[in-house]
Amino acid sequence: MRARSGRPGTASEHAERVELCLFDPKGRREIERIELTERSGFVWHCYLPEARPGLLYGYRVHGPQAPERGHRFNPNRVLLDPYARLLAGQVSAGMGRSRVVDPAFSWGGDRPPRTPWQDTLIYELHVKGFTQRHPGVPEQLRGTYAGLASAAAIEHLKRLGVTAVELLPVHAFVDERRLLQHGLRNYWGYSSIGYFAPEMRYSSTGTLGEFKTMVKTLHSAGIEVILDVVYNHTGEGDHHGPTLSFRGIDNLAYYRLDPHNLRHYADTTGTGNSLNASHPAVLALIMDSLRYWAEEMHVDGFRFDLATTLTRENGSSPSAFLAAMAQDPVLSQVKLIAESWDLAPDGYRIGRFPPPWSEWNDTYRDTVRAYWKGDEGMLGELAHRLAGSSAIFEATGRGPSASINFVTAHDGFTLHDLVSYNEKHNEANHEGNRDGAHDNRSWNFGVEGPTEDLQIKNLRERQKRNFLATLLFSHGVPMLVAGDEMGRTQRGNNNAYCHDSELSWLDWELDADARTLREFVHRLARLRAAHPAFRRRRYSRNISWMSPAGAAMSEEQWKQPFARAVGMFLSGRELPERDERGRPVEDDDLLLLFNAHHDAVEFALPGGQEERWDALVDTGFADGMPQVRAHPAGAAYPLQGRSVVLLLKPNA
Repeated sequence: MRARSGRPGTASEHAERVELCLFDPKGRREIERIELTERSGFVWHCYLPEARPGLLYGYRVHGPQAPERGHRFNPNRVLLDPYARLLAGQVSAGMGRSRVVDPAFSWGGDRPPRTPWQDTLIYELHVKGFTQRHPGVPEQLRGTYAGLASAAAIEHLKRLGVTAVELLPVHAFVDERRLLQHGLRNYWGYSSIGYFAPEMRYSSTGTLGEFKTMVKTLHSAGIEVILDVVYNHTGEGDHHGPTLSFRGIDNLAYYRLDPHNLRHYADTTGTGNSLNASHPAVLALIMDSLRYWAEEMHVDGFRFDLATTLTRENGSSPSAFLAAMAQDPVLSQVKLIAESWDLAPDGYRIGRFPPPWSEWNDTYRDTVRAYWKGDEGMLGELAHRLAGSSAIFEATGRGPSASINFVTAHDGFTLHDLVSYNEKHNEANHEGNRDGAHDNRSWNFGVEGPTEDLQIKNLRERQKRNFLATLLFSHGVPMLVAGDEMGRTQRGNNNAYCHDSELSWLDWELDADARTLREFVHRLARLRAAHPAFRRRRYSRNISWMSPAGAAMSEEQWKQPFARAVGMFLSGRELPERDERGRPVEDDDLLLLFNAHHDAVEFALPGGQEERWDALVDTGFADGMPQVRAHPAGAAYPLQGRSVVLLLKPNA
């Protein structure tokens, strides 16, 4: 009942009375009601010396019930405390209660890994879905924070070279009534209602300590924890949605309303409402929440869902949210990732966030998908993405690490489905297959969905290797999605947000193809970690681009719509990097060859007569291992159709 910043009680600018309600241990019977007579500014508060951990409570807030003026007060509803550290009961049904907690925890020698951005490999996962079916995780811990901290889970992450897990929302959230009516759940969790409270459906013990233990254990393995956070909207939905907390505390302050009709919400998120981050009380809530998770829960960073909504201001004034983040001594030092768009007409703002922000680069996703699908005229765009998308991020003073590169994310096709379906198949969502992205830039190789055609299956596996090699060898920060390294499928559903079932959970019973793919990703991650040429902190002008003839690419060749093969030469002697002692960082020379043509290409290898190139990766082979390792400079490498090759020339 007391915020970390010292703000007790609840903030309401337009309330007339506020009552604190105390409940029995089951949360069903109200046992005491205390009127809050103290008010500091617009914060209503009291001192309750007998409050002990476990006490259940809520608020009744009195004020005008005047939707036409933006007010939706209703003292008949018991409201959740926006600053509650734990929620209990049936929140979706309006029966949720806030719980007083004991924050004590022995962090011991916990130290954040503080992995530099350029060395970071992000693994986006769902806490439950990652371990729910894992045979190596104790059954009682599967699908929980404790399960994610288990030895089997951490072993998988370490072998993949993961340095940071990005958790789909773990703030307490609600299930929409429509989903419950269809026997579905809000599986992804993008419907937050408690910005200080971890979601307890992922807890085996029902305690804060389990989440903290998970963070501490991951840190000890050198893995950072990034939270996907949803401060752009809440689970209260539009004007037909339930009143659970913010709406009943001060609807006019917490939400952006339609200026032409205050009964309705200004919805830039597509979820029914948008939080008003420009209001001082709301901005304070967001900042207090972020600091709480960083300081008290020891998380290492945040990915902000629909971050553009948080930057919206009335008029043209600078963003109060971005200004507050920049000056905050704690939050300016953690990893910050923006999903830099929302659904408003002017919502797409990629490249416009300031340092130290990084951003999800959907342009990378779209370009890489289109190139490997065989679309014309993509070669120049591919080169920009491989080199870190400088045209997008450099103008704001940032380097390649500003670009979070991804081919797939939780939202959309899995990697397996990207190469298996031309169309989305979301009928199980009960929305008439209207939901989910329509333009997926996917390719099924001639058959929609599963097939026994060995040729098609082999092509699909090769295309997976192409996507993964492109991702891991690009400049910028790579993000893998849990299960893609094992060929996880959602059977063509590209919007599985409502399926808390085997459709979404990772299947750990791997066939031969899945095991081979997983080992391939292990090798890619090791190569990326071993070669600083892939992990540049600054944009480099000394990347060379080569045609299959071994000569520099000409302007005319870049513009040829049918061109689909290119070489990317990375000089290990000219890295614009320094180590911790200020010495130049050096590497071997590396050469990446890309061929999205159906047919093979003879690619001339550069270099002097006595020099050689060692082939390290060739996606044209089932295990990604080249059959011939050593190749003399000046010779032609047989670059197979639809393949990526990595070669290394040792520097003396």
